[in-house]
Amino acid sequence: MFLMPDLSPSSPLRLLALILLALSGSALAADPGRDPGQYFFNQTFGDFSEELETARDEGKSGILLMFEMDECPFCHRMKTRVLNQPAVQDYFREHFLIFPVDVEGDIEIVDFEGNPDIQKDFALKQFRVRATPVFAFFDLDGNMVARYTGATGDSEEFMLLGQYVVEGAYKETTFTKYKRAKRDADQQAALIR
Repeated sequence: MFLMPDLSPSSPLRLLALILLALSGSALAADPGRDPGQYFFNQTFGDFSEELETARDEGKSGILLMFEMDECPFCHRMKTRVLNQPAVQDYFREHFLIFPVDVEGDIEIVDFEGNPDIQKDFALKQFRVRATPVFAFFDLDGNMVARYTGATGDSEEFMLLGQYVVEGAYKETTFTKYKRAKRDADQQAALIR
């Protein structure tokens, strides 16, 4: 015969169970990662024509701009769940110079061609950014080679986006097809194992 333990509200066993549940919940909480402002984004004075020269000198694949705004929940989600992950930060900093651009900002910048502009006009007039975040990848000549609007599903998808650009796959296929091909290849590899 099985006896049910006493889990009434005043039971010491119930209190212990609630404490263990609370502790396990905090252990399962998301990794806070590292501050994206310090470990993902590079520092800039806003002269993107000079940043292109720096990217060339450092052997980068190009420049990544994150068009964002303060009130954007998807920007916040990317910063707290994806861009704060050390593996993401390390990979992207290895291959790109990365800068945020405030789509509502009045700060003066210099575009890739050396022309002065303010952030909000640069975002809207040059790149038609109307939703945020937008991740825009530029080659070493300042040409946009890939653009992704919105938050990625997770850090794995964002890493695939970086690989898509670094490998030059954007020259041959869309990101959606690239992801599908990678997924299919991974599934085939798992079947072989």
